[in-house]
Order: sequence, then C-alpha cells, then structure tokens
Amino acid sequence: MSSLHPAAVIDPRAEIGSDVEIGPYCVIGPDVKIGDGARLISHVVVDGCTTIGAGCTLFPFACVGTQTQDLKFRGGHTSVEIGERTTLREYVTVNAGTNEGEVTVVGADCHILAYCHVAHACCLGSGVIMSNSTHLAGDVQIGDRAVLGGLTGVHQFCRIGTMCMIGACTKITKDCPPYMIVDGNPAAVHGPNSVGLQRNNVSPAARQLIKSAYRLLYREDIAVSQAVERIRTELESCPELEHLTAFVTASERGIVH
Repeated sequence: MSSLHPAAVIDPRAEIGSDVEIGPYCVIGPDVKIGDGARLISHVVVDGCTTIGAGCTLFPFACVGTQTQDLKFRGGHTSVEIGERTTLREYVTVNAGTNEGEVTVVGADCHILAYCHVAHACCLGSGVIMSNSTHLAGDVQIGDRAVLGGLTGVHQFCRIGTMCMIGACTKITKDCPPYMIVDGNPAAVHGPNSVGLQRNNVSPAARQLIKSAYRLLYREDIAVSQAVERIRTELESCPELEHLTAFVTASERGIVH
C-alpha cells in the first residue's frame, strides 16, 4: 500500500507504483510515472513527461521535469528519466529537454546534493555524485561513478568521463578524460584518480596502465593525437585504456589540460 498524504496534489492520471510515499504539499503532474518504493518527502514538484525510478528519494523542494530554461524551446514532447535508487536532495532542479523528443537522464544510484541543477538534455550515468550547488548547462554528459565537488560549473556540451573526480569550485569548459582528477579555474588535470579507481575495484594492472597513459597525455609535451597513438601502440591493451582513448579521440571541444 502506498502512503499518499491528503495535502499532496496528485493528478489522477499519474501512474503511482506500490509502496510509494508522497508527503504533504507535493505536486504530481498527469504524465508522471513513479516507480515502486519511491519516497517524495514533502513539497516536491514532479511535472512533464517524467519517470521516477523505483526506490528513489526526493527531498523537499526538489523540482523535476519542468520546462527547459533554454530560450530556444518552441514546445513539443520532451521528457525526464530518473534511474532507480537515485537521491535528489533539497532544491535540486532537473529540466526537460529543449527539442522534440529530447530526454534528460539521471542514471541509477546517483546522489545529487542540495541546490544542484541538471539542465536540458543532460545525460548522467550510474553512480554519479554531484555535491552541493553544482550546475550543469545543457547537453552535458557525465560518465558512470564520476564525482563533482561542490560549486562546480560545467559548460554546455562538455563531457566528464567515467570515474573522474572534479574538485570543488572547478570551471569546466572542455572534456574531462575518464579516470582523472580535474581541479581549478581554469581547470587542469592533476593525475589519475587513484583512490576512485581503487574504490571501484579497477585492477592494479589497469591502474598502472592508466598512470602510464596519463604521463603520455600530460607529461610528454606532445600533441594529443600523438599521445593517443603511443598509448595504443606502446601500452598493453585493457578495457579502461580502450575507453580512455576512445573518449579522447571523440572529443569535439578538446580535453582539459
């Protein structure tokens, strides 16, 4: 049995799963789907074509699925998807897409802390942590298990790679390669995210290869394309290095140095 507070305003067309808790003064729109076991503590707004995954927790004054802030919005069908077991703390905002069919995605098991903003068409992987007052502009992509320190600002269309660690108050205007520590304004790479790699059970051999790849990318004073070629030819192949080189090669904005 779900627990729906009488002071909540829930459109009868919304799809509410089992064992859902919706607290006082929440407002749920007609095109919303809320998965089993989700908790909306109080004063939460979920609107638009929005799916909240099973086991999510939304804290007071979170606002999810509302219209994009992008001035290019001309109407149409856009949506938001929040993955299972994700937490959105107080005053988090997650906006829907701008263009027809666009989806803003926050993956499973993410932890989005108070006052964070996820703009239109962003795509966050699983296990992402965004510390307080971190703001993502539109079309930002964040890889699995990345961690963003508080007050980080990310420019539109930037990508942050898997298991990146972004220091507090960092300004991101270029792509951040996977597995690296990035900090500062202007942002700079300060080495592999050794602690994060270990915590995420990356093997010692792969961690050593990532360290060697970092030296080629950032310590050899050669072009990025040359560094990528040397990584591919001089270092033993592993899934992490393949992911790293593919990320760097695909970068349109260039990578943080």
